[in-house]
Amino acid sequence: MSALDQIVKAYDIRGTVPDQLDAEVAYALGVGFAEFVDSDEVVIARDMRPSGPELVDAFSRGVMEHGIDVVDIGLASTDLVYYVSGILDRPGVMFTASHNPAGYNGIKLCLAGARPVGIDTGLAAVSSVAENVLDGRRPAAAARSGSRREQDFLDAFADHVVGFIDPADIGTMRVVADTANGMGGLVVPAVFERLPGVELEVMYGELDGTFPNHPADPLQPANQRDLRARAVSGGFDLGLAFDGDADRVFVVDETGSGLSGSTTTALLAAATLRRHPGATILHNLICSKAVPEVVTELGGTPVRTKVGHSFIKQVMAETGAEFGGEHSAHYYFARNFNADSGLIASLMVMAEVGRSKAPLSEVRRPFERYAASGEINTQVLDAHAVIERISEQYADRPQDRLDGLTVDCGSWWFNLRPSNTEPLLRLNLEADDRTVCDDGVGTLLSQITSAD
Repeated sequence: MSALDQIVKAYDIRGTVPDQLDAEVAYALGVGFAEFVDSDEVVIARDMRPSGPELVDAFSRGVMEHGIDVVDIGLASTDLVYYVSGILDRPGVMFTASHNPAGYNGIKLCLAGARPVGIDTGLAAVSSVAENVLDGRRPAAAARSGSRREQDFLDAFADHVVGFIDPADIGTMRVVADTANGMGGLVVPAVFERLPGVELEVMYGELDGTFPNHPADPLQPANQRDLRARAVSGGFDLGLAFDGDADRVFVVDETGSGLSGSTTTALLAAATLRRHPGATILHNLICSKAVPEVVTELGGTPVRTKVGHSFIKQVMAETGAEFGGEHSAHYYFARNFNADSGLIASLMVMAEVGRSKAPLSEVRRPFERYAASGEINTQVLDAHAVIERISEQYADRPQDRLDGLTVDCGSWWFNLRPSNTEPLLRLNLEADDRTVCDDGVGTLLSQITSAD
């Protein structure tokens, strides 16, 4: 196993600092990226993790030694990097480990125009060159070293985000945002100060990559606990929970009840189709059946995709889709260079609530039609072997292998996917009602553990 095999994932680079990812590795990856991209300039940013400055410096040195200039935009959210990559038409690099604990850091890469870089679209090539560098076989340096300049794009980004809605639609509203000591503490206030009718309260807004209050992973219900309580106690219209690099957002209504990623996807799909009748809308295969149903009912064209931003961005470009959503709270917008943005999604949800003149607890209701298990992870010795055995047990049911194994059992369906990073099997199940859902989960978990 090479030094990079543990940290190069399907969609990005991520590992513990300094044992897996240090300045030497960052430098090698910078050389690899310089060799891969066809550009004279690269945009680089970082989140608030303490290891960020050293890693950015090392990566930048690898890039500049091979003749490429660096535009250092400093502290940023990931969607800010995508925006700058889009408007400058330059490749982008974001140093972040997103929702992972404080001991981690990582790198998200994109090509000019925020086009995705995944394992099949360049990440493997970057890793291969980097591996050679670590082994002492580095490419020859360029005759002219690149330069490095700093530039601030926060105000321009905030204007861009607000441009997705009419502030008059939001009207007067009270919002609480839990930014989990992540990059939301920088970008959320910058955007919301452009909404004169909105009163904003920020929880844990200090940029602190040690995450002193709770992990920056809003997918886990425990990490939404403080936000839910505050939304109710403070009488807020809604709450927003951002992850560490602020590209994802989970929404909480005025009663403290969280919206699933599927519910938010369906709501945003409806908003998009109002503005763009007949549009194509993407949804990953874990999303609720309600999403394609809503899209079809409103005259749009739903397209089902694999999980993961590199795949969805590619399909966005191929299909000309206006919007795409994932169960994990990534939301993608054609007019955002096909990239995801938690802030754009937040404002669109707020605009839908404002337009409706009804509380979010009522606005959400038409989009919640089924009972879902949420993601259930089981540690197994061989995820692929278990999937094959489960497939055989349901051989009489319709199946597909778009991403893992999806099986349609009539009143319920399920998907099994192996983790890209851990020896885990991920189960997602949805049913017509809660009893059927719970029964299905019990059956599947028994089959998974007995098959292992």
